[in-house]
Amino acid sequence: MINKKYHKDRKSDTMSVSEAMSDLLRNYRIEDKFHESRLVDSWEKVMGRPIASRTGKLYIKDKVLFVQLTSAPLRHELEMSKDRILELLEKEMGRKIVDKVVFR
Repeated sequence: MINKKYHKDRKSDTMSVSEAMSDLLRNYRIEDKFHESRLVDSWEKVMGRPIASRTGKLYIKDKVLFVQLTSAPLRHELEMSKDRILELLEKEMGRKIVDKVVFR
């Protein structure tokens, strides 16, 4: 049985964990960095193991995703698919995190 006194005293302005997390990230001004880190971590999931295994350094600077590749033929193939890669990343993240991809 629920204690009615306790139930009445509870705050009515409760929020979900995701809302609280968003508020926390926004207040500390690290929301963009958090999403950038999630994007880098999801590279293998989005691009697949064969491409991820040929990927070296991966980082974001000024809304540009820099991808170091160990295979020249793969670099050429991915250069031709930049727009599709940006679409896949945006779909995975649920929002646009980067505006451009640079392969090195």
